[in-house]
Amino acid sequence: MRLLVIEDEEDLLDTLLYGLRKKGFVADGIGDGREGLMMAQSGDYDLIVLDLNLPGMDGLDVLNEIRSGDQEQRILILSARTDYAQRIEGLDKGANDYLVKPFDFGELIARIRSLLRRKFVQEDTVLKHDGLLVDTAQRLVYAHTGEQVCLATKEYMILEYLLTHRGRIVPAEELIDHIWKDDSGLFSNSIKVHMSQLRKKLRPYVGDGYIVTVRGAGYLIKREGGQK
Repeated sequence: MRLLVIEDEEDLLDTLLYGLRKKGFVADGIGDGREGLMMAQSGDYDLIVLDLNLPGMDGLDVLNEIRSGDQEQRILILSARTDYAQRIEGLDKGANDYLVKPFDFGELIARIRSLLRRKFVQEDTVLKHDGLLVDTAQRLVYAHTGEQVCLATKEYMILEYLLTHRGRIVPAEELIDHIWKDDSGLFSNSIKVHMSQLRKKLRPYVGDGYIVTVRGAGYLIKREGGQK
């Protein structure tokens, strides 16, 4: 697997390249945003690790340029920008994942491997999984019988996000980033209420246990057939 790391902190870039290569990846690195964009567009990379605070060209602009010509490229943002709105902006502009500095290298590797196992084809707007069909363009959910499952907006957003990241435990904090944005004061109660209602509405079609709560870690939709 070929990876590109666009990161302007020289020591961190060297450390990441060394660690990634030790894990068996073929990894290239660059510290400038514009040069990184050129490498991303000319190279055949399986995944790009992208910093946001870059000289030459801001990371979000690099992301926009990559996405304008390639909807399938896996991109993991790595940034010191911790503001919820900025993290949401990165995900909304097409990043597949977002990891905040400082971070654990083991978590970075886990997220990279998770992204590499999945296919991201933006043109395919339908998610199918264990008796459910989710039309992400229309934001509609159907059971295998063809019956529409009526969900509230945030219930739908929870389901779509967990399905997109199926096979991975999604921390509660990640859901607030994606759904509640900076309304952190409402999150702890709202997530429990919406999750309970979502499970209740899905139960007639997929039974219990479709969305698993992993105590102290987050929420999980297992892969097809019940495998993580």
